[in-house]
Amino acid sequence: MNYKDKYEEWLKSDHVDDQTKEELYSIANNTVEIENRFYKDLEFGTGGMRGIIGAGTNLINKYTVMKATQGLANYINQCSDSVQEKVIIAYDSRNYSKEFSEAAALCLNANGIQTYLFDGPRPTPMLSYAMRELKSIAGIVITASHNPKDYNGYKLYWQGGGQITHPMDQQIIEEVKAVKKIEDAKSMAYAIALEKGLYHTLKSDIEDGYNQELLQLALNKSEIKKATDLTIVFSPLHGVGWMPVERVLKALDVAYYYVVPEQAEPNGDFPTIETPNPEEKASFELSLKLAEEKNADIILTTDADADLVGLYAKDETTGKYVPFNGNMSAIITAEYILSQQKEKGILPKNGMLISTIVSSKMGKILAEAYGVQYTETLTGFKYIGELMNKYDETKEFEFLFGFEESYGFLNGKHVRDKDGIAAVSILSEVAAYYKNRGVTLVEQLENIYKKYGYSMENAFSITLKGKTGAEKINHILGTLRKSHLVSVGPYAIKKVRDYSLGTVKEIQTGAISNLDSVKSNVLYYELADDAWFCVRPSGTEPKVKIYFGVHEVSNKKALEKQESLKKHIEKMINTISDSYELEKGI
Repeated sequence: MNYKDKYEEWLKSDHVDDQTKEELYSIANNTVEIENRFYKDLEFGTGGMRGIIGAGTNLINKYTVMKATQGLANYINQCSDSVQEKVIIAYDSRNYSKEFSEAAALCLNANGIQTYLFDGPRPTPMLSYAMRELKSIAGIVITASHNPKDYNGYKLYWQGGGQITHPMDQQIIEEVKAVKKIEDAKSMAYAIALEKGLYHTLKSDIEDGYNQELLQLALNKSEIKKATDLTIVFSPLHGVGWMPVERVLKALDVAYYYVVPEQAEPNGDFPTIETPNPEEKASFELSLKLAEEKNADIILTTDADADLVGLYAKDETTGKYVPFNGNMSAIITAEYILSQQKEKGILPKNGMLISTIVSSKMGKILAEAYGVQYTETLTGFKYIGELMNKYDETKEFEFLFGFEESYGFLNGKHVRDKDGIAAVSILSEVAAYYKNRGVTLVEQLENIYKKYGYSMENAFSITLKGKTGAEKINHILGTLRKSHLVSVGPYAIKKVRDYSLGTVKEIQTGAISNLDSVKSNVLYYELADDAWFCVRPSGTEPKVKIYFGVHEVSNKKALEKQESLKKHIEKMINTISDSYELEKGI
């Protein structure tokens, strides 16, 4: 069935409501728009799906949400007695998040599966906590994380509170693909679901328990009370972070805490920013203004579903606020946790620090310095959560800290995903601890670099939308695989890890060995002189993402090397992208 047939099918279907049909009639004369909406189904990937809100098979709407949920229900019914199973559902502040969560719940209910929904927008990590407390078989979060307001998404979790991983992800994907038509997704009236005891609302004790877990993670509560002039500015960026953060910071007795008033309330239109992304400097504009007014020590932000954290810290020498990227925030936190546990004699001998292949190599350096174990996973916190569950069972290692470069980390075992609320809590404690010693976070980060070397990483991405964009992304990865690169500019390549083929190639000898990892469309290049870069398509956005890093003895050398490496990588990627257009005659 081509895109025109799918378009007509939706218009004629009795299962599509009048509002959706009206939207589709409005594009009747726009062939390009119809094709982009219907040329394929919105891809349900290894962690769920994310897309622009709107009518069509390639957009996210209640029908594509129900299609995905029907696939999940079919999978659950195959592997368990659905009457005994529970699925927890959470949603953030985005437009239609509540509607999509209810559509998912009623679809599951129609398949005989119990659902437990939060009574309002909640942070994603709170879902993971609730799953573990209620021992649910699965969990769904309706969120598009830090994407612009036009987006929403669907993240899928499994027993233990972590996102789905291989091979289950592929099995669920196949079930979702098997749901071909709108009418194949079941639903049930809300009143009937309540009557049958299938639809439940979560009680406040889940939030109470989650908050207590965060308070127990504090290593030095007395330091926070001692820092009587510690001043923090926080913004949830119109997401769901305000009340959970306020609750924990009040319980910790933070001296001065100010929320950015214009961005406090949940609002899916994100009226003061283009995107609720802690990685974007523009997201801090109002926070910086308030911080200067209040002479704040640090600024903290969370994204729409509050699993990411952004940080600025005041440099007392210049009086300016310095941005910390995800690696920097994680490293200063990891060093604090390791050093404090060692000082208190509670650092476990079998402790484990976990990071990802595209995150700072400082994680490995710190782990070695403190005598604990270190391992890396593929990009995505779900792999860190998977290892945490594994170590829970085997008792081989005790999880200490996990982080990824994309502004997410976890400093406790209460959940199996990154936790922006817990991150705000521990970073507030870290700031208090060093303030009591006359040291800013800017100075402490520099102390770490001076001691262990300047490990600096960065990333950039190229957005390629629509059918042509998807083809160009495939062209870039495919060309790199066939190109037999030996260098990038002046930087010699030592090894190439191809996670799709599961191989590691030694460039100098040509020797090929197996890579112990799940398959993924990722290319990782180890360069001479402690440099590296990695290329992969985004799993949630129409982008190809490029990560790179260096390690040097001084800040100046590291910055120069980093900029040089980026320039050569960009030139290579742009050349490959241009070759696609030449081939297609675009």
